[in-house]
Amino acid sequence: MITRKSPGEIEKMRRAGRIVAEVLALIESELKPGVSTGDLDRLAEQHIRAAGAVPSFKGYLGAGRYGKGPHAFPASTCISIDSEVVHGIPGDRIIRDGSIVSVDVGAILDGWHGDGARTFVVGAVPAATQDLVGATRLAMMAGIGAAQPGARVEDISAAVQDVGRARGYGIVRPFVGHGIGTKMHEDPQVPNYRTGRRGDELKPGMCLAIEPMFTLGSGDVYVEEDGWTVRTADEALAAHFEHTIAITDNGPQILTTIL
Repeated sequence: MITRKSPGEIEKMRRAGRIVAEVLALIESELKPGVSTGDLDRLAEQHIRAAGAVPSFKGYLGAGRYGKGPHAFPASTCISIDSEVVHGIPGDRIIRDGSIVSVDVGAILDGWHGDGARTFVVGAVPAATQDLVGATRLAMMAGIGAAQPGARVEDISAAVQDVGRARGYGIVRPFVGHGIGTKMHEDPQVPNYRTGRRGDELKPGMCLAIEPMFTLGSGDVYVEEDGWTVRTADEALAAHFEHTIAITDNGPQILTTIL
């Protein structure tokens, strides 16, 4: 069931989204070779809780891969490095020069969710890597631009896919964008590729998380033995960007921003 939020509820989501944006900016300022992913995660959690919110991801139950049963995500952020696409678990791993690091952050404030992600470049990387990161962000913005009242979910999907396809990138299909509100994952799903179905009409009050994931390879992925970390099957580099947005009478508004 798709829920539409009132202007007051969207404002509550905007406050949660601002915390997400602040955390991503904080991580960008601290991200350098020699820092551990666990250190970054602790900084993120401290900021989220100091702002009066709680991390969306910590304790979130997964699907229980490999027969282990449902198990909760153990950290406040997802930090994925190089060929990891999403859901990387922070810990003792050290950030190295030349890596790309995707950071996904969620915060709940007064019962409302914000969800956002960015891929950061650490030090000097090849032009192809820079282009991948830039194009993935561009695809997110193209998807947001297509999220106009009266359009359909498929219009968002097509806009994202067109950016990736034009550049020959792999498009990750098993993981998609989603509705968001009092739950982190709500209807509708927002694929990053055309499904052949127009999908739901976009109406004012709908809130969505739009999150393209592109790779320098095939786009095929698998879940590692930890039951969470998603990695490219061919070890190709991957990038991930995400904003939470609200559909309004005047078009889409980004909620995961500091401004």
